Amino acid sequence: MIVVVLVKYLPEATLEDLKLDNTFFIFLLAGFLAQIIDGALGMAYGVTSNTVLLGFGLSPRLASAAVHTAEVFTTGVSGLSHIQFGNFDKSLFFKLLIPGVVSASIGAFLLGSIIDGNVIKPFINIYLMALGILILFKSFKKKNTERTNLSKAPIYALFGGFLDAIGGGGWGPIVTSNLIREGNRPNIIIGTVNTAEFFVTYVTAGILIFFTGISSWQIILGLVLGGTMAAPLGAYITKRVPPKTMMVMVGVLIVLTSAYSLVRTLFY
Repeated sequence: MIVVVLVKYLPEATLEDLKLDNTFFIFLLAGFLAQIIDGALGMAYGVTSNTVLLGFGLSPRLASAAVHTAEVFTTGVSGLSHIQFGNFDKSLFFKLLIPGVVSASIGAFLLGSIIDGNVIKPFINIYLMALGILILFKSFKKKNTERTNLSKAPIYALFGGFLDAIGGGGWGPIVTSNLIREGNRPNIIIGTVNTAEFFVTYVTAGILIFFTGISSWQIILGLVLGGTMAAPLGAYITKRVPPKTMMVMVGVLIVLTSAYSLVRTLFY
């Protein structure tokens, strides 16, 4: 569905429209770094990218549409990479899939057709700041004893899918963080949550594109190519690098950029 929309849009663009400028390369780098973080930690691609887009002045609706369009490609590659590296649990995948897709569909519909993005933009910035603080909090917590506790996974998916669609990010911070907090193996949680995210993102992007169309294509293309290139590396890092340092950096980045965007929204 998304590919069809892209093909339909591109023939209407002029040669001038299709020239690459600094915007493309900025978001190529942003997509690459965000996906390395997301692939390694199971969170923060959407939150990081959406925070940057809001800082550039995009509306919440367009920002969420752009991020989720890019994530269709990055989560697909990331999910396959995690499966290849053995970071996957089939039982957990199906616990996340249905509630995540259903709640994301509702959130995307509300954002696309009912909710005024300018009205909710300050609240989304506050929400993103809260997620950044949550990531920082998780990074300083003592390591839990590993055990298997997946009973609350559908509940986390229900909230994660809805808030991810509304806020342009949040699936990983909500679902991954809580499942790891309960003591489950981090690499399995990260890989499985990322794989389920492909389907959540696909539905969200399709609904938002229906309402908003395709705009800011250089941003989307940059995020797609940068994220796709980084996805296998992120899956590899999951097994090799301790996540604490990266979690601190991501949390600080999200809090600062969200605060900046919030100040701009309220006072300019």
